[in-house]
Amino acid sequence: QVQLVESGGALVQPGGSLILSCAASGDVSGIYTMDWYRQAPGKQRELVAQMSNDGKTKISDSWKGRFTIAGDNVKRLLFLQMFSLKPDDTAVYYCNFGRLRDGAWSHYWGQGTQVTVSS
Repeated sequence: QVQLVESGGALVQPGGSLILSCAASGDVSGIYTMDWYRQAPGKQRELVAQMSNDGKTKISDSWKGRFTIAGDNVKRLLFLQMFSLKPDDTAVYYCNFGRLRDGAWSHYWGQGTQVTVSS
């Protein structure tokens, strides 16, 4: 099992920045993907940023140029750096770790951290 705890969410003014953190505990062996998702009010959860175990990263098109993803090399910490925040970025942000073992995927979620962008 992997336990994930997100932190760093806050109320921030438009144009501001935040860094979200995701701390992992438990067995992180076999973790292949480390991702950030978000769920805005009344909307489905959507993929924001991805990191694979070889360090490659990808930011979904909607957030390219404003968000970056980073993590440590032992898969215990994952970060989402957010710049030039907009009111539309208001959402609960979740980290998700994916384990690939024996050809089967298991996914683990944190409880989420609230980001509110408002003046």
